[in-house]
Amino acid sequence: MRFNTSNKSYFKFLKKINFGGLKSIFFISSLSYFCIYFFDNIDQFSFDINLERDGINLSLSFLFCVLSIYLNAYAWKYIVKWFGKELKSNNLVSFYVLTNILKYVPGGVWHFVERFNFIKKISNSQIALYSTLVEPYFMLSASFLLASLGLVFFPLYFFLIFPLVFLNRKLIYLVLKRIGSLKGKVFEALRLPNSQNKFEERINIISFFPTRALFLEIGFVLSKFIGFYICLNTFYTSNTLNSIFLLVIFSLSWSLGLIVPTAPGGVGVFEACFLFFVGKSIPQNIILITLIYFRVISTSADLLLSLPFLIRKLSKRI
Repeated sequence: MRFNTSNKSYFKFLKKINFGGLKSIFFISSLSYFCIYFFDNIDQFSFDINLERDGINLSLSFLFCVLSIYLNAYAWKYIVKWFGKELKSNNLVSFYVLTNILKYVPGGVWHFVERFNFIKKISNSQIALYSTLVEPYFMLSASFLLASLGLVFFPLYFFLIFPLVFLNRKLIYLVLKRIGSLKGKVFEALRLPNSQNKFEERINIISFFPTRALFLEIGFVLSKFIGFYICLNTFYTSNTLNSIFLLVIFSLSWSLGLIVPTAPGGVGVFEACFLFFVGKSIPQNIILITLIYFRVISTSADLLLSLPFLIRKLSKRI
């Protein structure tokens, strides 16, 4: 199909905003906020764990983080398929998992670069570009959809469903165009011209709505949350936890970590936002310990699954 384009310029005011500077300020502020909380409560911390008692819970948390990575990888496979590339093997899933650790590399674009080059080899640069750019929007839409459950606490959470409206064949073009104009670093790293002409080429979207990819992204966020929830229950055994409330603030915090690519893997941003949103609902020392352990667990899952890729990259340089 061919997208209809208009000469009308959308959101002109966005081009006048220095998003790079704003993201850096937000990242530094978030990291400072988390550090202040940490050092204010450092005398209350105890990082000692009883592996005999807590080992099962921490292992389960790790396994759910691993599951989330694979769900995310399969979601990307179906995003590529949605754009018209039929894939008969799981090579795409394996490659996604192997390169996931690159999201922690400063710059926040190198996992995109590797995946773009991989898709380009088995398909074409057009599908590679679209699938690379739009995947974070799928994740954002899924996490916002889960966060919209917060409407049981406050009706305005309903508007978090709004990004989902654009995940269809008719409107996804607008999403791609906006992402393309705001992701200058990605275009630079991919060595592609940041041109509107790239968004006027033909693609063959196979269905109106990418149902399977979206459900897998929802499963990805839910698996991350379950891993976090298990980790939290390891250090906080109170029965007063509201799982819906925690899911809402987890999804919002994770979304903000995704939106601010200055933070490698959302480090600092996710933790600071969660601390801010959770308030006094959970003791500060407990939530800080949980956030630190969960960050170590989730990063370890990425590192373990990406180890073959890292070894191969290092061996080529030696």
